[in-house]
Amino acid sequence: MKETNTAVESEVPHQSPGEPCPSPLIRAAVAGASGYAGRELIALLARHPNARLTRLMSSGQRHTEAIPLEKLHPSLRGVASFAVTGSPMGIQPLEATELTLDEADVVFLATPHEASAELAPELLTRGLRVVDLSGAFRLKLAAEYPRWYGFEHPASAALQEAVYGLPELNGPAIAKARLVANPGCYATAAILALAPLAGSAWLDKSAGIICDAKSGATGAGRAPTEKLHFAEVNENCRAYGLFTHRHVPEILQALGLAEEGFTLTPHLVPVNRGILATVYVRLARTPSGGVVKLNEVVKLFRDFYQTSPLVRVVEPDALPEIQWVANTPYADLGFALDERTGRLIVVSALDNLVKGAAGQAIQNMNLMFGLVEETGLASLRRQA
Repeated sequence: MKETNTAVESEVPHQSPGEPCPSPLIRAAVAGASGYAGRELIALLARHPNARLTRLMSSGQRHTEAIPLEKLHPSLRGVASFAVTGSPMGIQPLEATELTLDEADVVFLATPHEASAELAPELLTRGLRVVDLSGAFRLKLAAEYPRWYGFEHPASAALQEAVYGLPELNGPAIAKARLVANPGCYATAAILALAPLAGSAWLDKSAGIICDAKSGATGAGRAPTEKLHFAEVNENCRAYGLFTHRHVPEILQALGLAEEGFTLTPHLVPVNRGILATVYVRLARTPSGGVVKLNEVVKLFRDFYQTSPLVRVVEPDALPEIQWVANTPYADLGFALDERTGRLIVVSALDNLVKGAAGQAIQNMNLMFGLVEETGLASLRRQA
């Protein structure tokens, strides 16, 4: 796919999903701009050569009046003002259903699950495309939502239409989508670590799969809670959400795994951003009774991700670390194999706010509008 001309145009003609973007300019609105993922979206869209921010809105939970962008996000001082029309933009109260094609082409929803479930169908009826960063459209079965998310899903038709937004697995479908469900951060780390194996004959599913994952504090969101106080997080490591974490069903769904054969144990660690997931599996013997070699595992993953520019399979003698991927759009994958027992450990690292949230949302937007998927993320790649 060729890079699109990056000259700025005044407006974008409407196009059907899957058609190449007829203009280099994509008008983008962000709902939930007051949170950590919203802040990351603003920073990325403000620098995107083919996008212009047209409206910023809060999540609707606490803010009832407009707030200057720099008050909520001092780090964005002077960053986003050039990307919007007129004077520097403030974060408005949530009024996403007032948006029309006259103002935006795509809306990013970094809103609570229930809010996204209500907003997305209305936006679709207005002809807008939606990238939802909540969990509102990640699961295909509405019956799963009361158990995992605690609410009855109000939009079964939109749920069926939504495309799970993991570009490495669903790129062609994302390119044609009106509604993309951005994956969860833990889910992205786990799925990327397991997808090549899940589709092979090597994985012994009967032995069970364990994903032990650690996340930085921004993964819990910006809303203040007692467990996120500095004194509770600093110099601490806490497991949480055992057998109940909301990212489990999307991992099972994406990989075709049974719930009884997969365990996710998330932990909160005292870093600002990043996820390190250590995935434990057992490999089956080959049809001839032999054992799979480490170099064969590496080749399997490199072949699988050869057209995925934001997944890096590291050298066999290296294991990824959070520092390698912090503030970048990459997911790094590394391996250790005990050939005697067939035990394989896959280490997956990514930035929970970039590849695990806003950066992946930009990837999905790029595919939806016919751009090269890493457009607008190149500057982050150069810093890696």
